Amino acid sequence: MKLSDLYWHRITPLHFLLWPISVLYGFFLSLKRLCYWLDILPSVKLPVPVIMVDSISVADGGKTPLLLWLVDFLITQGYRPGIITRDNSDNPVLPHEITSDNDLLSTDGKAFLLAHHCRKSCPVWVGKDRAATAQELLSTYPACNIIICNDGMQYYRLERDIEIIVVDFSEHSSGNGLLLPAGPLRLKPNQLRESDIIVTNGKPNFHLDMSKWGKTYNMRLTNDTVYNVLDPEIQRPISSFKNKQLHFLTDIDNSRWCLDYIQKMELNAELHSYAENHRFSQHEIYLPEADAILMPEENVLQCKKFANDKLWALPKRAWINDELQALLLKKLKNKN
Repeated sequence: MKLSDLYWHRITPLHFLLWPISVLYGFFLSLKRLCYWLDILPSVKLPVPVIMVDSISVADGGKTPLLLWLVDFLITQGYRPGIITRDNSDNPVLPHEITSDNDLLSTDGKAFLLAHHCRKSCPVWVGKDRAATAQELLSTYPACNIIICNDGMQYYRLERDIEIIVVDFSEHSSGNGLLLPAGPLRLKPNQLRESDIIVTNGKPNFHLDMSKWGKTYNMRLTNDTVYNVLDPEIQRPISSFKNKQLHFLTDIDNSRWCLDYIQKMELNAELHSYAENHRFSQHEIYLPEADAILMPEENVLQCKKFANDKLWALPKRAWINDELQALLLKKLKNKN
């Protein structure tokens, strides 16, 4: 369990010390945004529209499935998107494209998941400096006519044309409803009224006051089907595993979600949780007593080269209503 899990989902005496830091953090972000708005700090304007997609919380909150849906949607509408994402590795290098499975050892799991699904139709680039990364992508792929920025809600140096903020109402994501570092939120909820598009996931809870928000669009995540890693064409409903002896492997980032999923689906599964950014090895998926081994898709991609026939991937897919699709097209048309 992460140290943050011990206090981000409750109120403890520690929060009397952390709350003033949260106030300063919020003030700093507001000041930073104002400086960019007044052109005191220089920003970068790209020659193509930029869509920024981020979560209000440090948790993913469904942001990655939404981004995958967005890529497919833009391609069907005739756009040629490119994705930029932040390099979270310990040894950052210059902006570069994720081009092969060999990049997995030096790439964040979610970034590699994006490349796994999108790289044939949408280049995925990583780098510490998002503006420089976007410029390198456009230089290499001049046919790209739209940039999707994964994360970057508070990275004001790169100007965005459309901002999509994901709000996950689960306890794991919203926690105690406080701003960092006292809680898991990266943005004050009342600031959401300034966002272009707010996409929600789940049912509202009492922590977040939605009275001052703009219009919200609900996203539904589906994760009731798994596929075999050796042969992705083989797919089965998760309900077919209910009477099986299962082992669920994940890193700490997905452990709480996996535990909730096991309980929700009433699976007979033993959960194995590993450290953040853990690199799985062959012996860890060698579990002879298991009828099947399940892993979140972003984790299981590490195991493709040494997978066995018991290994199954659990993907997340986003369903978005037609109203949001129409709004996106309208905003993009107005930007051209």
